[in-house]
Amino acid sequence: MTSIQRKIWTLAAIVLFIMVAIWMTLTYYNQKTQEQYNDILQRYLRMNEVTTASQQTIAALNNYRLEPTTARLGLLDRSKEELRRARLGVINLRNADNDFAITNYMNLIDTLLETVDRSLLFQSEKESEDSANAFLEATRISKYISEMTLTLIDTELKTYDRFYRGIIEQSAELKKLGVWLLLTITLLMLLFTYGFSLSITRPIQKLTQAARELSRGRFDLKVEVKSNDEISFLAKMFDRMRVNINNLISEIQQKAQLERELQQNKLLLQESQLRSLQSQINPHFLFNTLDTLSKKAYLEGSEETSDLLASVAGLLRYNLKRLDRSVTLYDEVKVLSQYMEIQKARFTDRLRFETDIDASCLHVQIPGLTLQPIVENAVIHAVEPSEEGGTLRFRVTDGEERVRIEIADDGPGMSEDKVRQILEERPMEAEGHSTGIGFSNVVRRLRLFYGIDDVMDIASGPEGTTVVLQIPKIRRFDSDD
Repeated sequence: MTSIQRKIWTLAAIVLFIMVAIWMTLTYYNQKTQEQYNDILQRYLRMNEVTTASQQTIAALNNYRLEPTTARLGLLDRSKEELRRARLGVINLRNADNDFAITNYMNLIDTLLETVDRSLLFQSEKESEDSANAFLEATRISKYISEMTLTLIDTELKTYDRFYRGIIEQSAELKKLGVWLLLTITLLMLLFTYGFSLSITRPIQKLTQAARELSRGRFDLKVEVKSNDEISFLAKMFDRMRVNINNLISEIQQKAQLERELQQNKLLLQESQLRSLQSQINPHFLFNTLDTLSKKAYLEGSEETSDLLASVAGLLRYNLKRLDRSVTLYDEVKVLSQYMEIQKARFTDRLRFETDIDASCLHVQIPGLTLQPIVENAVIHAVEPSEEGGTLRFRVTDGEERVRIEIADDGPGMSEDKVRQILEERPMEAEGHSTGIGFSNVVRRLRLFYGIDDVMDIASGPEGTTVVLQIPKIRRFDSDD
């Protein structure tokens, strides 16, 4: 991490830390206050539950006395159970201030339960008057409980009145503290931001002043920036640039004289180059010369010499112009025929060339100078070393998606290592072709042109070698377009 990035991250971390600290403090205070409020509310609710449960118990007892059924007895039992649970909740409300009141309160609840049970007992023994008296006593106890509940709640309200006032006072103090804390943090952040900005802008201002002086041509002033970040490194590089520019100006002044002296020599050199260009042979002049010689030989009755010269001129023109772009299979077959005419003139009856061409396939696109290097390789290695010569067979057939081209010879064949070397596009040791296009180079160009690897296969043995080209009718790049 760079120095400027470290400063920025430090500033961001400080701000984030302050925000998190304030948030955690406020959250803790609010949570604590909320818990205290909940505790007070739970005390009130538990006392109110006792009053509600006692009244429900009295109502259930009265209903049972009026109509003693099993369902109403079950309702009464549930009301008594609710009252017992409410009594257990009251135990947690005991403290030093209300210990005596809570004890009396719980005794009233126990008395109410005993009175309800006594009324039920008298009811079961058919003692209606005793049961009624017990019911009236239970009713009075229930009223006492309600009154005592209100008394306890009122006591609680008076007790926690100080707590409420304390919370209000704490909130006011916290508000004041928040204001002062905000002002303090704002002041500190302004001071820190000012120092942070100065640590970045002051070196930049010095660097800007140095650049202004350099623009005025003051290359003798040293650039000095005191900082421990990337700007210091930039200033050092800027000063080094100043020194280099100053040195370059001195060198330019020293070389100005040499430049004037070399100007005349340059004019002489251009004149020499012009003469050299004039002495070079123009390829078009060479083509025209061969055509002229071909026509002259034809007029003199040497038709074979005329055809041979025409083939040489066509082959030379094709080799120089067609290598960098695609051609049709028709053009390749045509130049191959010219090449074979030249080789037949060289080998006479020793070279036999058989063809089987499907004319419907000749429109397929193929890289220039693809077939000639393969056939030339067969002539060099299969026909030339043999005293009897050899036979070359060239065949073009139509497939479903590809055109199959076979070039076969009856020579001694190639080793597996050499076949693998060709298919792996590794240069062979002796590829002395007139075109300068090697066999492995042909494989590479075909694969790049069609975007596939299985474009060539070589089968070689003692009876000869067969090179098979599987040429797609449509290039993959064309179909993508």
